[in-house]
Amino acid sequence: MATRKSNEQAGGTGRRALLGAAVLGASGSVLALGGTARAADARHGGGRGLKSLPVPTIVGHRGASGYRPEHTLGAYQLALDMGADIVEAGDLVPTRDGHLVCRHEPEIGGTTDVADHPEFAGRRTTKTLDGASVTGWFTEDFTLAELKRLRAVERIPANRPHNTLYDGRWEIPTFEEVLRWQDEQTRRRGKQVWIYPETKHPTYFRGLGLGLEERVAKLLRRHGKDRRNSPVILQSFEPTSIQRLRRLVDNPLVVLLSGANSRPWDFVESGDPRTVADLITPEGLKEIASYAQGIGPTLDLVIPRDAAGRLTEPTTLVRDAHRAGLILHPYTLRNENPFLPADFREGTDPDAYGDVFGAYRTYFATGIDGVFTDNPDTGLLAREDFVND
Repeated sequence: MATRKSNEQAGGTGRRALLGAAVLGASGSVLALGGTARAADARHGGGRGLKSLPVPTIVGHRGASGYRPEHTLGAYQLALDMGADIVEAGDLVPTRDGHLVCRHEPEIGGTTDVADHPEFAGRRTTKTLDGASVTGWFTEDFTLAELKRLRAVERIPANRPHNTLYDGRWEIPTFEEVLRWQDEQTRRRGKQVWIYPETKHPTYFRGLGLGLEERVAKLLRRHGKDRRNSPVILQSFEPTSIQRLRRLVDNPLVVLLSGANSRPWDFVESGDPRTVADLITPEGLKEIASYAQGIGPTLDLVIPRDAAGRLTEPTTLVRDAHRAGLILHPYTLRNENPFLPADFREGTDPDAYGDVFGAYRTYFATGIDGVFTDNPDTGLLAREDFVND
């Protein structure tokens, strides 16, 4: 294993001081919170909604998943401590008894210790998920009580061996637990905490009688977080899921966009021939803007990579989306070598850190409104460095 270059070394003394000030501010500001009226105002985004967020916004991707197993309260908590403006909490999938839990995918063999539970060995099965054959254990085959017996583990240990130190520490959170955690953190920190949940495979789950959107809306309404200025942004790779949510709640909505040649699975199921390339044309973006406030494109749609993995020239996507009135929160900036553009890697070790600061600055220069990142501290420092140039 190569010797790591720490974020502090990469960032320099000034950035270290800035990060320290940011984390201190997050904890020290608790004393500034005052009054029920202010807490109630914060509950709904302080009346400004998306306009209250800094540009560029730093979104903690599944929490601080570069440092803790993803979609755990530990990862979410650390993302806030590192200065994230929003925490992606979480990817929402249902249990057999209809509860929403936070997992990257419904298949949980790689993100929990389910394989170590002999009582669940018979639940291992093979299913077709959005056209792909997947073998493992699936949340929809477990009750919530059964899932609560499991513990989260690191999903990509080859890239993040240090995260395995936290295997088994946290259980699988429910979405309702996340909503309560959000309120608690808002009170403790004296500033509004934002979350950015995603409906995962909504067409697949609707076919199983476990529709996601209605369950999400019910919980948001129960907690008073279903308004346009509420500090909850909803996202999905399936445009029809976002359209369904638009009829149920008034929250800000974002359509996620994968590779240009890919098709959203709801399009596949309905026979819609359009690809993501069609959705990112000026006409396609105008249509998205009729029911959503933003898009979450993969970073390659903002700056493509060549055959060697190096960045090329930016596309017109940022300009075109802004002309349509849409915000852009692309995904995902990670500091380990395999996830960075080739021109920002250092060596070949898969768990060594590359020049993620340089990558941030390059993407920020395109005018994006924010970015999903596994390393919120690095994103915070790079943002401050970029905007202060």
